[in-house]
Amino acid sequence: MNQWNFGVEFVSRLYETLNQARVEYMEIGYRNSPELVGEVGIGPWRFCEEKVIRKAVPVKKSTKLSVMVDIGKFYVNEIPPKDESIVDLVRVACYSSQIEEAIGAINDLHVKGYETALNIMAISRVNETELRQQLYKVRSSKVDIVYIVDSFGSLYMDDINRLTKIYKRSLPGKQIGIHAHNNLQLAFANTITANQAGCRFMDSTVYGMGRAAGNCPTELLIGYLYPKYNIKPILKAIEELFIPLRELEEWGYLIPYALSGQLNEHPRTAIELRNQTEAKDNYLEFYEQTTKDKDRPLQVAR
Repeated sequence: MNQWNFGVEFVSRLYETLNQARVEYMEIGYRNSPELVGEVGIGPWRFCEEKVIRKAVPVKKSTKLSVMVDIGKFYVNEIPPKDESIVDLVRVACYSSQIEEAIGAINDLHVKGYETALNIMAISRVNETELRQQLYKVRSSKVDIVYIVDSFGSLYMDDINRLTKIYKRSLPGKQIGIHAHNNLQLAFANTITANQAGCRFMDSTVYGMGRAAGNCPTELLIGYLYPKYNIKPILKAIEELFIPLRELEEWGYLIPYALSGQLNEHPRTAIELRNQTEAKDNYLEFYEQTTKDKDRPLQVAR
């Protein structure tokens, strides 16, 4: 939403906030390779060089740090061994078709000493037979956590409950996580549904901040998990950091993002609409354009 252009002070204050709130992990950004990303105007948290992270986190506290990498956009040999890095966890994001490459990267990262997670993206477009086959490959890998990722925010609570059971049966000995997007205003509901079904790693973002419709809000999840976490530092950070940011950058539930979720599609066209000056609220026209070549509207893959 802002091309990873956060100031060092913002990141530093957020890290301190999450420590005070007793949150276990802070994902500080991506650790992709500039050579492979090839985008212009991208901020430092797309690449998370070690020296940049240490500027924001000069003193490591109880909250661990994680970074994400995308298959095809990073080199494993560019990531230093764990004993040379302030990072604890590396999460590898891939599509179902990239599972074997992701497993190879995870096993290499495990040798380097990191905790590892696998995020299989766009899971709402993977049929159950293929999913089970791919998860079976993951079973023998070194990965610690495997995430259910609702990339398009198109899944409902019954879908999440079913998927959690599939993951748990397919991956004995692995931890299961949930990463929800809020296109249908179900990120929080889907997250606690997954937790009740056995997920122990729950992703959230302060004030729901994230691409397009955003993610499960940390403040809601802390309320659900009360009294394990402390909500006061989060509320202060929302006042001082996130409300000013929200005046500059748009995220959260909006009709175009809801429609992309109902259509089980990436929100890129909805984002393009919202970036327009005059037509950004032309919801009916957007709906007609995005469904004109479909056999029927709202083709949700359920």
